Amino acid sequence: QVQLVESGGGLVQAGGSLRLSCAASGRTFSTLAMGWFRQAPGKERETVAAIGWSSGNSYYADSVKGRFTISRDNAKNTVYLQMNSLKPEDTAVYYCAAERTGSSRYVPMRAPDFGSWGQGTQVTVSS
Repeated sequence: QVQLVESGGGLVQAGGSLRLSCAASGRTFSTLAMGWFRQAPGKERETVAAIGWSSGNSYYADSVKGRFTISRDNAKNTVYLQMNSLKPEDTAVYYCAAERTGSSRYVPMRAPDFGSWGQGTQVTVSS
């Protein structure tokens, strides 16, 4: 199990930006695939973005393409989610997740594919 701690959530007006961070414990962060998920009240948890071993291998939900960017700094054991042009419908609790994979090319995209989860950070976008 990997310990994950998210930070960077908050309240922002529509059109604004936030950057979420997720710090991971352990010495082999570079072989973890990482993902960001979100869950709004009354809705199921959904995939936001995921990234493989390097920043060149990533996936985005259609709803955030062009607005959100996932990246990682393996030297800092941290994955980021830069969120621009935020909309009220982006309001949710955002969760970071990790899964150790055997390939640099494999990017898990579904919540059941990830075994370690953070506690979540609230993002609220006001209209």
